Amino acid sequence: MVKGSRTVAYSGDGVDDVFKALADPSRRQLLDSLNARNGQTLRELCAGLDMARQSVSKHLAVLEAANVVTTIRRGREKLHYLNTEPINAIADRWIRQYHRERVRALADLKTALEQESMFAYTTYIHTTPERLWQALTDPTFTRRYWGVSFDSDWRVGSAMTWEQDGVTIVDPAQVVLESEPGRRLAYTWHTFTPEFGKAVGLDDETLARIAGERRSKVTFVIEPVDRMVKLTVVHDDFDAGSTVREMVQEGWPRLLSDLKTLLEKEVQP
Repeated sequence: MVKGSRTVAYSGDGVDDVFKALADPSRRQLLDSLNARNGQTLRELCAGLDMARQSVSKHLAVLEAANVVTTIRRGREKLHYLNTEPINAIADRWIRQYHRERVRALADLKTALEQESMFAYTTYIHTTPERLWQALTDPTFTRRYWGVSFDSDWRVGSAMTWEQDGVTIVDPAQVVLESEPGRRLAYTWHTFTPEFGKAVGLDDETLARIAGERRSKVTFVIEPVDRMVKLTVVHDDFDAGSTVREMVQEGWPRLLSDLKTLLEKEVQP
């Protein structure tokens, strides 16, 4: 277990847990607070709400158990982030199919989350931290579920070469930002070159727009939880109204699903 982290029980596909978590107005208020400013500490959340610290902690525990909120430790602080993955999953399964009035609030929340300048996804995988680290860094793995391979020694400050769709992307700004094997990995997102744009079918206008945006970054946090590993992915540092964010936000849930499937096939009897 990562020192200082708290294990939150995770059950099944979590649909019932999500609806239970959203049913309480105080918990929706907490989500509203995080929607307004993501990555808050418990103290910051308490300051903005008329609730006792113990009550806020209990509500956050329910939201974490439903996987709607995920936490990341930075130094002594524990930051709370919205996790859009279960809400996206429910929206895909129910909202788009039925459009019922009773799920309008959930649809509105999903829309609000998609307008954030960052997002966080959490998934639980039956694997080991070491194997998950390998799956995130070893090109023989990344090509299988991502279609991308990296060339890097994975030391902080080292350059990263991206290869995707037959295009090799090299840029001194593509660097490793954090590297703790089996625990934490962060790096800057790749450069959008004309060759990449052509390979993936981007028109000139879209390519010019995304090439002019601030470079984003992605962080992977790996935590052992019982016999599973909790993987949290935070993608942030987008410009306001970022086109890049719109392009990648739908890709991460599918990518993490493919990663989970690949690793869990290895542990099947």
